Amino acid sequence: MAEYESLLEESIEVDAPPAKVWSLVTNLPRMSKWSPQVLRTIVRGGPIQLGTRALNINHRGPLVWPTRTKVVAFEPHREFAFRVKENRTIWSFTLEPTETGTRVIQRRSAPDGISDASIRLTRIALGGQKNFTRELRAGMRQTLARVKAESEA
Repeated sequence: MAEYESLLEESIEVDAPPAKVWSLVTNLPRMSKWSPQVLRTIVRGGPIQLGTRALNINHRGPLVWPTRTKVVAFEPHREFAFRVKENRTIWSFTLEPTETGTRVIQRRSAPDGISDASIRLTRIALGGQKNFTRELRAGMRQTLARVKAESEA
């Protein structure tokens, strides 16, 4: 049995159209404004689209680490996802129109598992999978709340 949950998912209802929410969740350089784990994202190349690569600087307290990502889904106003090279997870936002705006679903999936190196580092430096998963879920809820606030402003 895996030490980790293969799917983490949180959602929120936003009183804004999908196009407005899309413009926020696909703006990778601004991700640090919403995600408590992201310090900075540096996009490689031109506009964000399928195949775009980025370097992320993440943190937890004084611990800082880089990750490299590649956009693997880009369906305007519907789905945006990127794969993290170091741990093989996929982070995504799915936007679903509602009568009053948009349902935003954020997921972290591990369809190919999580790399052994990441599992070891999580155990050693981040308090283990159970603790880190709890932090990831809280971070997802915080990210969604911040996206909601900005979308509705």
